[in-house]
Formats: sequence, structure tokens, C-alpha cells
Amino acid sequence: MRDDKSRTERPGAQISRRTFVGGAVSAAAFTIVPRHVLGGPGYTPPSEKLNAACIGVGAQGTRVMMDFLKQPDLQIVSVCDVNKESSDYSEWGSNELRDKERRLLGQPDWGADWKGCTCGREPARRLVEAYYAGRSPSGQYRGCAAYNDFRELLEKEKDLDAVIVGTTDHWHAPISIAAMRKGKHVYCQKPMTRAVYEAHKMGEVARETKVATQLAVGNQASEATRLLCEWIWAGVIGPVREVHNWSSRPFWPQGIERPKEEEPVPEGLDWDLWLGPAPARPYNHVYLPFVWRGWFDFGTGAIGDMGCYSFDTIFRVLKLGPPASVEASSTRVLPETFPLASLLRFDFPARGDMPAVRIHWYDGGLTPPRPEGLQEGRDLTGEDNEGLLFVGDRGTIICGFSGEDPRLLPESKMKTFQPPPKTLPRSIGHDREWIEACKGGKPGGANFEFEAPVTETILLGNVALRTGKKLYWDGPGMKVTNVPPAEQYVNPAYRQGWTL
Repeated sequence: MRDDKSRTERPGAQISRRTFVGGAVSAAAFTIVPRHVLGGPGYTPPSEKLNAACIGVGAQGTRVMMDFLKQPDLQIVSVCDVNKESSDYSEWGSNELRDKERRLLGQPDWGADWKGCTCGREPARRLVEAYYAGRSPSGQYRGCAAYNDFRELLEKEKDLDAVIVGTTDHWHAPISIAAMRKGKHVYCQKPMTRAVYEAHKMGEVARETKVATQLAVGNQASEATRLLCEWIWAGVIGPVREVHNWSSRPFWPQGIERPKEEEPVPEGLDWDLWLGPAPARPYNHVYLPFVWRGWFDFGTGAIGDMGCYSFDTIFRVLKLGPPASVEASSTRVLPETFPLASLLRFDFPARGDMPAVRIHWYDGGLTPPRPEGLQEGRDLTGEDNEGLLFVGDRGTIICGFSGEDPRLLPESKMKTFQPPPKTLPRSIGHDREWIEACKGGKPGGANFEFEAPVTETILLGNVALRTGKKLYWDGPGMKVTNVPPAEQYVNPAYRQGWTL
């Protein structure tokens, strides 16, 4: 049974925005007062707004959707999710998502009847329409369509300019690539993809189609990332030969076996479409929501979830390209899920005047040895149990996981430290970068072409985990040169009927 709304239900949908704008040239003889003049300061006329769709509106997708709802020059016209509605989503605290929606809408009783964290395409549609209704002179708005299948959305939404992808990891590449080939700008949740080859392909298609793209790694736009670049490029700690990066993840189940029992598919969930390109299996609650992150077929484990942030910073600071080799050690690796904890080691060759460098990744509660010079009584891991160490020939920088609060070790050096000049341009904001790129401005800092090699690198760590071998990597050839079985993980097969 279909519960979607068609485009023709929207006011004014009989003529497309592009048709109107194109036809306006022939009406140039008429004198018309511009709508933005009548609308007052801060008003953005509809003809200057980007029409966007949100594909994947679970808990995280809804959070991202709320961020874009606040953008005055972007209009969310449709939402899509394989789940109609349920109240079993994960959130960061009690009623965290509901309370954010209440603040967004200015409605203290929003979601009063919810039995838990409630998401899906219908809650998302209601949220979009409530938000725009609250800003409409009539107090009413019925302009958001809801879809179960992203393919139908891309086919029917003729005026669509952009899509915001907030699905599970295994869907990022198929949806993003389909949208780019339709000429749509794409903002994609992290990690960029589930598999190494998918990341390469997304970067390739972005380059071919020339649409505006952005990965949801907002730290790329941060002041901290720029400071780290300026400090290290100025030689504050000398040449960097080693980096340590540790994460508190996972806090979802890993190291588990596939359940033998089959459970009824929840009402309103299209389980076959949720699986999509992944191998078919019976439904069980161990796969969703959120807990899919620990399964090889759907997620990317701890480094996929978090390494996209820290490695983005590391790549920029150290001007990295593809690694030469990757190896891993971990707790026991089961056939279908990531291990409980792992250590990964990435070796990169020299670049220009920068020497070869080794990056150590730790997860599952593992951390590097306490560095010399760390103030007595200060916890290495900090409140989040995560961080970064850049080890140079003449000193060390410790900072938060994505580069936050950088400081020299020993910390006494900070009392007399004179930072080098700020030479890098500062960002207008991560989301704004993408919106301006959609309008013809310069590419966003986290565009797919930049992020593809970052993603390929972190996902090679997962390939090393699964093979149990040290891998030698040919970046330009997209090939592990010494372990042929690794190919099945670099470019995993899709279920019949699905392709990139």
C-alpha cells in the first residue's frame, strides 16, 4: 500500500521552477516588483532556493535534516526512507531527538505521544511541514512528499536540485552515484562508503558529473584543523614521522555471530529494500537500528564510523596520498562482524619535503602509551576517551580526536609558544560551503574527490582486519598487490539486481 504524496499535491506544482525561471525571460517587458523586496529583510524568494530531498531519515538523518531546514536558501521538498515510522531508534540521551525537534519548531508539546525515539519517512514529512508551516503567513504547509524508494523519488522529483543522504553505510554509494548521474548535488553522511572501491567510484563520478558534493565531516571546516596545518607546516615540532589516533568506539555490538532465528519484519519496514545490494538474510533486530554498524555487510566498524573525522584532519595536515601498506591486529575476527578491539598500522611514503610517516589506530578501549611531557594528573584520553598525537623530530602535539584544542608537549612549552601566522583561509561553515558550491561557488572542502582517498585508506584497514595479512597497496591501480583474496573485500559483489 502506498502512503506517499505526489508532487501535484503541492501548491503551484503545475509549473516547474525551472520552467518558470526560463520563461521569465520572455516577460522582461513587464515591470514587476521583486518578491524579495515585498518579503522584507532576510527573505529568500522561492526562485533562489535549492530544492533538496533527504534520503534516509532515521535518527542521524533527521538531525542532519534539521540543520538544513534552518538554511534560508534551501527548501526540503521530499523525504525518503524504507521505514514508514517506528519508535525504536537510538539517540544520545533521553528524549534527545524529540527535544531538538521541539526547540526547532518552538512547540513544547511536539512528540508528546511518542513511546520512544520516533523516526522514519512519515515523522520526517510531518516535521518538515510543521517547520515550514510555522514560517508561513497562513500557518499551514503541505509541500513535502514522502517516498519509500529513492529511485522513485529521483524519477518523480523533476525540480530537485540536491539530495542529502543519511542512510546506512552500505547504501551511501548506490544512492549518491544514482543522484549524481541524475545531475543532483549530493551531501552524504559519513563514512563516505562501506567498501574501498565504492569510495573510488564516488570520487570518479563526482569528477565526471561536476556536481557539488560534500561529506559530513564538519571538522574539515574547523579552526583547529587549520591551526594544526599552520603549526606543523611551519615546523613547530619538526618533521612528523608518527601519528597515534585512538577512539572509544565501538559502543554497539561487535564480535558476535549471525542469529539463527528469524523474526517478523516490523510493520512499515521494507526489509528487502533496506538490504538492497547486501546479501539477503532473514530479518532480526540485531541488524537495526544503529547496531548495523558492527556487521561487515552493512557497516564499517569503529574506524569507518570515526576515522573519517580524524583521518580527514591527518590527511590535510600531513598532505597524504595513498598508503604504501596496511596491517592489523585485533581480538578474534568472526565471519560477519568486526572484532571487539583492533590496532591498525598505516605506512605512507615521503611526500615533497615531508618524510615517510606511520599512523597507528586504536579502538575498543585501546590507547597508545602515555607520551612524555603530558602534565601529571591529566588523563591521556580526555573526557571522550579519544585523541590524536603528532610526533615530530623536535616535539609532540596532542589534541582532541579531530584536532580540537591542540597543545605542545611538554605542556610547559605553551606558556612561551608564539603560534605562526594564520595563512590559511577560514571556512564559511561546513554546510554553507556545500550550499554555495551548489550555486556555482568553489567546491566544499570535504568534496568527494578529496574524501575518496581518505575513505579508501581507512577502509583498507578493515580489509587488513579481515585478511589477517599485511597488505601492500597500489593506490593508482586500486589493487592489493600481495594478497589476492583481499579483492573480495576491496570490491565486494552486490546482490543480483543492484549495481553501481
